[in-house]
Amino acid sequence: MAERLYSLKAEFFKALAHPTRVRILEQLRQGEKCVCKFIEDLELEQPNISQHLAVLRKEDIVVTRKEGLKVLYRVKHPEIFQVLDLVGRILTREITNTMAELQELQGKEEKKGS
Repeated sequence: MAERLYSLKAEFFKALAHPTRVRILEQLRQGEKCVCKFIEDLELEQPNISQHLAVLRKEDIVVTRKEGLKVLYRVKHPEIFQVLDLVGRILTREITNTMAELQELQGKEEKKGS
């Protein structure tokens, strides 16, 4: 059972492993959207967006509903935004630490040159 859960988690994270899919999810924070709105907001072609939405649908990260001729997409589990926020905080901390280390090294190099 645990092995199956590991595989499912890996597939879930694989579905998130593309900048366009992350951008789509960030757009969905504001509520459901149709492909036409993604085209406008992300400045990408319809086939490209549809391909990424299909990956997110396959993993049940987004779901759809029809409204007239439009297909509207929304996040199935809003907790995904907590995951994205957590990753953002981790990456921001890492970048901050790296910048501090670089500044420290730069200071040491400047002292050597004096």
